[in-house]
Amino acid sequence: MAADVTLILTLSLLLWLSPFVAKMVRMPTPPVEIILGTLLAFAGLLHDNEYFKLIAEVGFLYLMFLAGMEVNLKEISSSPPRVIRQAILFTLSLGGLALLSGFLLKLNPIVTVSLPLISIGLLASLAKIYGRKEPWLNLSIIVGVLGEIASIAALTILDAASTVGFGWELVFKIAYLVLFIAAIYLAYHLLHLIFWWFPELKKKLMPRADIADQDIRLAMALFFMMITVMLLLHLELALGAFIAGVAISAFFHHEKHLEEKMSSLGFGFLVPLFFIHVGVSFDLGALLIPGVLSGALEITALMFGIRILSAFTLRSLGGYFDALTVAVALSMPLTLLIAVATIGYTTNNITLLTYYKLILASLFEVIIAMGLLKLMGFYREKMKQKAWKKEKLTPR
Repeated sequence: MAADVTLILTLSLLLWLSPFVAKMVRMPTPPVEIILGTLLAFAGLLHDNEYFKLIAEVGFLYLMFLAGMEVNLKEISSSPPRVIRQAILFTLSLGGLALLSGFLLKLNPIVTVSLPLISIGLLASLAKIYGRKEPWLNLSIIVGVLGEIASIAALTILDAASTVGFGWELVFKIAYLVLFIAAIYLAYHLLHLIFWWFPELKKKLMPRADIADQDIRLAMALFFMMITVMLLLHLELALGAFIAGVAISAFFHHEKHLEEKMSSLGFGFLVPLFFIHVGVSFDLGALLIPGVLSGALEITALMFGIRILSAFTLRSLGGYFDALTVAVALSMPLTLLIAVATIGYTTNNITLLTYYKLILASLFEVIIAMGLLKLMGFYREKMKQKAWKKEKLTPR
């Protein structure tokens, strides 16, 4: 009883204080929450229990829901075909290099699957820092969305393979997944047609001014309905949460404040608890185990390496420096990497040491990527100033 009281009070203080700590150390809040969760668990102030674990799982699904709301299908579909082709080529290159690395280095299949993962969760924080007008950031979001869709599909197949093994059952699972995605695609076009014929229907479903918060109610209803569908199909729940977010973004983009409302609930309560729980699950003493630190650094180096090599496919869209910046910005698959590590460990496909390596690698990637992006930003500003001075001094 006393331990649970301590847990609740410590979590309450972490929810409140972690943004201040993140601002002090100039890091995104999620990795700070993981690190603080690890340190406080080591100090005996935090521990795992069934309710904490349940809320953390809901927090992860809600994070996937918010990631889906970041997807602007209209913006992606209106992108030049050349950009889409290069983005797909980048994603395929990542997958090919990951398989090659796994084969040559004889990596665990779970680690191999982890290497090409892409998540746009932390790109939102980059948008707040650098602004959406930066060409490399816009390109990162387009490439990141396609990569995240591929990553979540891979996560779904991995979860299915971990449950039923590699056989006909897995084939049926993949068939369910393909049929489900096809059904979602048809439903999207059908709803798009209905809303085109009856534009007022959107406002009735999600009115602009409503004291009953109908917009939040509809969003949450869709969130839980998609999770229910995935439960019935025995597919990865994160995919359903992500699709629910994409649907809200696609059909109710007229409600500009909805994303802010949903983000406030997520990043103010549910999502931090997920990251703190990840920190609690990491044993600080694992750093002293031979091979954990070096293994995490190896995974980090591989993940950066295959992205930098794949960046050659994007150099024609804005120069190699912008392509390199995109590669670094997409080297922070924190949420999906943690999800893959958790699935691998709970299904006994990886050892506890490999789990620690993946969690540690996810933290290293965020810290290194954020540092590199700052250095690249300073270099870009310096080049702009030099170009401006040269233009000013050039006689007309």
